[in-house]
Amino acid sequence: MSETKNGGFIGLASLGFMLALGLVLASFIISGTIKKIKLTDQKISVKGYAEKDIISDLGIWSGEFSVSSLDLVSGYNKLEQDLNVVVKYLESKGIKKSDINISSVTTNRNYKLNEQGNYTNEFIGYTLTQLITVRHKDVKLIAAISNESTSLIKEGIEFMSNQPSYYYTKINDLKIEMLGEAAKDARIRAEQLAKNSGGEVGALVSASQGVFQITSKNSTEVTDTGMFDTSSIEKTIKAVITIDYSIY
Repeated sequence: MSETKNGGFIGLASLGFMLALGLVLASFIISGTIKKIKLTDQKISVKGYAEKDIISDLGIWSGEFSVSSLDLVSGYNKLEQDLNVVVKYLESKGIKKSDINISSVTTNRNYKLNEQGNYTNEFIGYTLTQLITVRHKDVKLIAAISNESTSLIKEGIEFMSNQPSYYYTKINDLKIEMLGEAAKDARIRAEQLAKNSGGEVGALVSASQGVFQITSKNSTEVTDTGMFDTSSIEKTIKAVITIDYSIY
């Protein structure tokens, strides 16, 4: 009878051991499955950057000149003479007539001011103004004209030179290239971060384009809405893209 009891005890002990072992193995399997599921659901968000220096290939400059006259006809005649002088000056600098745009004449009636600085009903003459605009691919020529055109004042012309604007006409094609470079940079960053945490980068989950920053060369200025510098010949274009990758 004692042997029977001992046998039963051993059997129960063996059964308990097997159950315990099974629970331990099951816990390992379940733990591994949960870990795998969590890693599958994880993702990493990175920003990719790219920048490139560019040189403007289009310059736009404008200048305006005016005439003051008591007589409207005399004023128009003088303004026409001044226009011919301005056009000849531009042609002497290498600007063709096809690159020149001449606005219509703006005419204002002028009235005398009183001692308090208010306008009276006393008419004192007309001011006639005309704007001339030049578009040219030679941006250095545009810069020179902008700086030197006030010499027309010596010709008896009331002339004012405006600040020129400089553009890069292939900017849309360049944006596509820059986004590609920024995406490559984002992938490299994601792989490095995943490697440091013991994971690997999987498929792309989502991507969003940031704003482009077009600044003067070596400028660090940025805005949330994007910069678009037109005052500098030499510029830098900067692209940012945010990409989410799955990691496992």
